[in-house]
Amino acid sequence: MKKITLILLIVALVGASCFMFAACTDSDDNVIRLNEVTHSVFYAPLYVALNEGYFAEYGLEVELTNGGGADKSMTAVISDQADIGLMGPEAAVYVNLQGSKNYPVVFGQLTRCDGAFLVGRTPEPDFEWTDVAGKEIIGGRKGGMPAMSLEHALRANNLTIGTDVILNYDVQFDLITAAFEGGTGDYCTMFEPNASQYEELGKGYIVASVGAEAGYIPYTCFMATKEYIEANPDKVADFMRAIIKAIDFVTTADVEAVADALRESFPTTSKELLVKSVQNYKAIDAYMSNPVMTEESYSHMLDILYECGTITSRPAYSEIIDNSIVEKILAEK
Repeated sequence: MKKITLILLIVALVGASCFMFAACTDSDDNVIRLNEVTHSVFYAPLYVALNEGYFAEYGLEVELTNGGGADKSMTAVISDQADIGLMGPEAAVYVNLQGSKNYPVVFGQLTRCDGAFLVGRTPEPDFEWTDVAGKEIIGGRKGGMPAMSLEHALRANNLTIGTDVILNYDVQFDLITAAFEGGTGDYCTMFEPNASQYEELGKGYIVASVGAEAGYIPYTCFMATKEYIEANPDKVADFMRAIIKAIDFVTTADVEAVADALRESFPTTSKELLVKSVQNYKAIDAYMSNPVMTEESYSHMLDILYECGTITSRPAYSEIIDNSIVEKILAEK
């Protein structure tokens, strides 16, 4: 907890200093700098909006960068290296609790459960979560939503972390696969299409879905600082109009069509693996049908943060979540 607090305090101070020099006024610039926490089929609607020209329809040019972890994506947002971040909403909670006045606000939820799959070293067709007893799992950064939803799934199966099962929090999020391939851990978590690619190469085997076991959790969201949203309401609204159109496509189209729309964003991944990845996410109902985060979902997320010992107080729903832009767009449909 002390480590998380120190990291977030540093992030908040960096952001505060940068905002002394960064202009937050609206401009004629049609560019939105978007930082995604990782690159995964889990965020299919985003890539559909990019590849199918939905952003362009609203006169926007989206410049996409990869943060490689929510801590890095949050740093990009509050230090003005990115306009919008796609990451877990817990990151906004942490910065809010550090007392920052210009903390990021969530204005759209993209996914509603964990998108990671548990990967083991051998096939386990009859896998049960209790099978991880006595084993080590590379679980991601402590305090990050991937690690906390995994903890939630383990506790739901009456496994005591540190006693029944070891979670390795020492590996950076974007280095988990490399560490596992190098011999660390008995299991690790991977997102698609990496998990299916890894399995196809015979390096590991998908044994379970963390999201299916942990249940619905507000998992990945679009967020920006209050100043950016206030200064650029039309750009943010058009961004979400494109995302909502893409969500409608992903949730209603067949998996073949969705895979075709994703090809440009995953040029080294075969269509067959993209189809499998989309199927895996649709099977666990990963995609939001509309990007409104409810107060009940937000409260459930805070319960998990408490359960994992990463917060001791609860920011109000109205401080972290702003559904007004999305609700106005949905009312127009």
